Amino acid sequence: MIKLFGKKKKKIEKSKDEESAKIVTKETSLVDPSYNIKKLFKKGVNLMADEKLDDAVEVFEQALRIEPDNVEILMKLGYAKFHLENHNDALKVYDKVLEVDVTNPEAWNLKGLVHYEQKKYAQALDAVNKAIDSDKTYGMAWYNKACFLSLLNQVPEALQALKHSIEIDVKNARKSIRDKDFANVRIEEGFKRIQEVVVLESVRQGYHTLGAIVWTTFLDKADAELSLKKLLEKGLIVQNEKRDGLSKIPVYDLADNIAEKIGKEKIGLFGITKKKLPRPVKNLKKLSESIQTAKEAIEEGDIDKTISIFEEFIDPTKSGEQMIENFFEEHREIRLWKIRLNDRGEEYIIDNKEKMLEVFDNIEVTITKKLRDEIA
Repeated sequence: MIKLFGKKKKKIEKSKDEESAKIVTKETSLVDPSYNIKKLFKKGVNLMADEKLDDAVEVFEQALRIEPDNVEILMKLGYAKFHLENHNDALKVYDKVLEVDVTNPEAWNLKGLVHYEQKKYAQALDAVNKAIDSDKTYGMAWYNKACFLSLLNQVPEALQALKHSIEIDVKNARKSIRDKDFANVRIEEGFKRIQEVVVLESVRQGYHTLGAIVWTTFLDKADAELSLKKLLEKGLIVQNEKRDGLSKIPVYDLADNIAEKIGKEKIGLFGITKKKLPRPVKNLKKLSESIQTAKEAIEEGDIDKTISIFEEFIDPTKSGEQMIENFFEEHREIRLWKIRLNDRGEEYIIDNKEKMLEVFDNIEVTITKKLRDEIA
């Protein structure tokens, strides 16, 4: 099951230099409700990032006393209560959101996840269906719907919902491989085809050997071999050989016609595991500097600069290798953003600015911790 956003959302406070751009006098802050709300919201988010959820709840509730119908604050409050396992309170918060905006797909989806935790799968399914009614392209809601249908033993419907979620976002295929909620559908032929999608995507990303494919997909070796066999039979991939000492091992790649249709990413002829990484601290610092540049470009809405710096996180000769090793899902997300920015430009960066900044904030938090560990 995908929990909320795949992992806890974490956000860190912006730099002091950035904050100084908006100077608010003490007198203004005392009488400006919007300033106080923003300040409390930021404080609550920072407390959540530090996993001080009880304190975060208190701060969000304080902000809601100023503006009771603030949907953004209500969503964070419900999120915090959910992770504190205050399920009934979380439901009340999401119901409050839906009183303000009955078509809010995220609130419906989160409400479904609360019912899921309560093992009320029929109610969870009803809620997530309403999320999909509000947004037909909400891939996470489709994925969760597939989980709930599987748990209710509605196997064909579960597979159909899962396929739909994968059409929206192919990374859902990989997530489904080890998701216990799909225990009821693993033996179905339809699920075997989903495993083929996962293997094909792994090859497309540049993983060419059986070992690398097993490692990146979480498939059992036997399932990976079966999927490779099926893909070979369908002409979607080709098999060659490489020399490994005195023996030869199979190497897989996309068939030429398929590579032209869906694109192909070269991580290196035989995967990435044999490349020598630079010194950890030096590499982490370089990645951290690139994140700052990316955040600045996103904040400025500079399309060309953003696309250019995204290449730093994608190209395996730059920081791409380290991103794959440490931030696999984020690496994929950034690649998707680059494609969408090329297609839609300014419109896309405006619509997705907050999400982009949040992902880079999350990466930055992890890198900072790693740097501290390395230096210590």
